[in-house]
Order: sequence, then C-alpha cells, then structure tokens
Amino acid sequence: MANLNKVLLMGNLTRDPELRYLPSGQPVCKLGIAVNRKWRDAQSGETKEQTCFVDASAFGRQGETIAKYMSKGRPIFIEGRLDFRSWEGQDGQKRSKLEVVVENFQFLGGRQEGGEGMSASASQGGSYGGGGSYGGGNRGPARGGNGGAPSGGYEAGGLDDDDIPF
Repeated sequence: MANLNKVLLMGNLTRDPELRYLPSGQPVCKLGIAVNRKWRDAQSGETKEQTCFVDASAFGRQGETIAKYMSKGRPIFIEGRLDFRSWEGQDGQKRSKLEVVVENFQFLGGRQEGGEGMSASASQGGSYGGGGSYGGGNRGPARGGNGGAPSGGYEAGGLDDDDIPF
C-alpha cells in the first residue's frame, strides 16, 4: 500500500520566526502559523470560527529566507510533511510534538512599508518566481514571465545578490 505525508497550510504567523543553527551549522527556522476556519452552524444559523495553531520548521536556505522576510501577522502558504518528535523533558516526563517540516513555501500579500518582505516563493529546488508566482521542487521553471528572474514590484537597485533566496 502506498503512503502519503503531505500538508498544505495557509495562515498567518503567530510570532516572529526564530532562526537557529544546528551543531552541524545548518540553519533551522521555527515558526508558528494560525489557520482559521469559518462555518455556519446548521441548527442556529450563526457563523462560528475556529483557529488551529500549527508549529513548523524550515531548514537551510528556506529557513534563512523566511526568517529574513517574514514577521508576526504576515500571511504565508506552506507545503510540507508531518514529523513526530518525542523526547524526555528536564523533569523526566516523556514529551512529544507533531509539527510540519516545510518543503515549499510562498509569501502571500504585498510588501510591507520600508521594503521588508516580498511576494515571492522559494523552495528546495531553488526556483524563484517574482510577483507572487509559485515555483519550486520538480514543478518546472517558475512562471515569473522573464525566465525565473526576480520581477514584480521591485524598484531598480532595491535588491542585491544577497537578497535573492537561492
């Protein structure tokens, strides 16, 4: 029987991303996402809302990019897989946690004041599509309209090579 471990989430960051480095030197970014669900109660007819809080981790260049451009309250779309971790706490109690490991992501919304943030995507595959297009992994070239080069809303001279997330 085939197995599938895939998660697609779109929500807002609940806190500023936290970038740390593993002993191997690999960057890891911890982030929290709030995903809202609205529905109308069939019996009462009133609108109800529920919020699900999800912890996620992004590794390598993806983690660095998220930490650099994202902040609390900003919308993000992530694609990843569930990962179950268990450990023993300092008090001797067994602890466990289910989190999402980010494989692809896309920034949503426009740029913030002061040039922070950008509407672009990044992925393990290194594709880059400006203007909010989605590129990455084995999906082929980014659909940014100019061969995958950054585009869409950037002033001339606003980015240098260190700002491009690949």
